[in-house]
Amino acid sequence: MKDTLGKRIFRWIWKAAAWFVGLSFFFVIFFRFVPVPVTPLMFIRCGEQLFSGQELRLKHDWVSIDQISKNLPLAVVCSEDQNFMNHSGFDMKAIERSIDASKRGNKRVRGASTISQQTAKNVFLWPGRSWIRKGFEAYFTVLIEFVWNKERIMEVYLNSIEMGNGIYGAESAARFYFNTSAQNLSRSQAAAIAAVLPNPRKYIANPPSPYVQGRIGWIVSQMNEWGTLRFK
Repeated sequence: MKDTLGKRIFRWIWKAAAWFVGLSFFFVIFFRFVPVPVTPLMFIRCGEQLFSGQELRLKHDWVSIDQISKNLPLAVVCSEDQNFMNHSGFDMKAIERSIDASKRGNKRVRGASTISQQTAKNVFLWPGRSWIRKGFEAYFTVLIEFVWNKERIMEVYLNSIEMGNGIYGAESAARFYFNTSAQNLSRSQAAAIAAVLPNPRKYIANPPSPYVQGRIGWIVSQMNEWGTLRFK
């Protein structure tokens, strides 16, 4: 008896899901030990540059976290995710605040996306706000929190995220903005890079606009209160 169309579709969906889960586990484990050479966002931005007639720019130099100034992980934690060391990928209190603010009609409230979520999105997914994309983001966030430790998540984050127009990762940002290495970033320079992360194609770290300068001052004050960020 021939399979019905419904059974064939179900079997295809089941196989596709099995392949997706297997490949996602493979790449998460693989990138636990191997530098991430390129991300979907890098391809997308290059395509946007080409189609709009802009100069093709993709600056990305991977360095180990030992070659990144301790000021930068501290700056991005203070700026983006102050509960990073304590949560398991999702900051539930921040999510609750975001939901409450949204219910009150506050459109200027900051998102509740953690460094872990941003890392999952940048390494494995595409930009966007659809529920499908957010579902995949949650899935990969759980995976990297399970397979990687916090230091590795931070290392991948600092090497992969967009830090300017065509600028990806700490080393390229340090060279582009301050003509120095990621290892030699000062406290204020690290804060300047962290300050532009909410919108790195709109804001620049050097020279900073008045808005970015204000964020730099706030981030530095938070860094001074925080003290030292330790992974071990």
